[in-house]
Amino acid sequence: MTVTDFLLDFSIASVFILIGQLIRAKVPLVQKFFIPASMIAGFLALLLGSQALNVLPFSDSISSYASSLIILIFAGVGINGFTFNKKAFKAEITRIGSYFSYKVLAQAIQFSLVPLFSIVVISQLFPEINYGFGLLLAAGFSGGHGTAAAVGDSFSRVGFMDATDIGMTCATVGILAGIFGGLFFIKLGTKFGWTKYIKGFQYISGDLKTGLIPKENRSSMGDETTSSMVLDSLAFHLAIMLVASGAGVGLYRLILNVTGLDLPSYLLAFLVAIAMFLFFKKVGVGDYIEENVVSRISGTATDYLVFFGIASIKIDVVVKYAAPLALLLLFGTFIVVLTLMFFGPAMNKGSWFERSLFVFGYSTGVFAIGFVLLRIVDPENKSKTLNDTAFAAPFTTPAELFAWSMGPKMLITGQHWQFVGLYLAILLACILLNLVCKWWWLKLPLDRPAAEE
Repeated sequence: MTVTDFLLDFSIASVFILIGQLIRAKVPLVQKFFIPASMIAGFLALLLGSQALNVLPFSDSISSYASSLIILIFAGVGINGFTFNKKAFKAEITRIGSYFSYKVLAQAIQFSLVPLFSIVVISQLFPEINYGFGLLLAAGFSGGHGTAAAVGDSFSRVGFMDATDIGMTCATVGILAGIFGGLFFIKLGTKFGWTKYIKGFQYISGDLKTGLIPKENRSSMGDETTSSMVLDSLAFHLAIMLVASGAGVGLYRLILNVTGLDLPSYLLAFLVAIAMFLFFKKVGVGDYIEENVVSRISGTATDYLVFFGIASIKIDVVVKYAAPLALLLLFGTFIVVLTLMFFGPAMNKGSWFERSLFVFGYSTGVFAIGFVLLRIVDPENKSKTLNDTAFAAPFTTPAELFAWSMGPKMLITGQHWQFVGLYLAILLACILLNLVCKWWWLKLPLDRPAAEE
């Protein structure tokens, strides 16, 4: 790919994002479902792209943009840093700890119950199906297309040659379930008062419906902290975020080469950005970093991430196991809904819906879906979901990496009960932890106050 290809890809994306905004501003049906402009744009590009009508001159690299933009977004979260209130120490620990446990459970429930269902139900109904079949749903739902390809390749090395096609199908269905299922639950949430930062459609203002803010309601995007005669303030903030992003990618490559450990680049960029925030705060540079400007850059990256995440969905996957795959997908969908509607309010006290909805989107394909759903219900990240997700990542990553690296071999070579038992134990440990720490709020009403109320 050349630099010109990169520019052309983003130019095309920009055209469709503007079209998406026009549709959002003019079409009541789109407004009714709170569909963001970037999501509308993504589906239009998917229809016109290489997977369908093939009339758009996208490069072959558009599927890689979303994973890169995620790094920039989390770098922004880290650069903005955090404030620690000693008086609210217990509340902070409760919020982060319970969310960490919930996020681990969301993974463990896919790694345990879905393979278990495949072993005891699907493999009995369809004897030709091997015991590794169920993990492919988790690879597609929890991992997305990239993970589905990696896990499929691991399965192919132990004789399951059709694994990649099945995993890709699961990933595609998972993303669609995440998008439309997420919008369905958002409608329920606004109707029954579960959402804390947006209200029902009939109560929201015109600018939230159309996306266009009238002059009298506009606010500043942030203060200029550097003189434009020396360095434009936007360039200053973007440069800081890109330094953290690049350092995160470099650290990822170093760790991978030295240890073989495949840590998420976005996590390392976030940790680098936190270190930069602490350093800047110490030497006084932090006084020249405007939080709103960083947030606006992150918001821009999020819009493009959503576009490219949807536009690059692979819909030409050949489904070779229609009946067992349908059963697997139905059970997988049931699992993620259970995680959202039962464990979500049980394991998150304040802003339970926003936090659980993000995990729902993340658990059905890619971060882009979680981001877009969170952006609808919590556009300013008041629930601190992104912050807590980044903090929880170092502890949730090992369990995920073990599943992707060791799961295929264990499930195929007769160690399936050990694999399922391990993640059932993690699942039960998460529930037990929340019960012991009194982080179990199932009896509280679903329309309870937000975290900061």
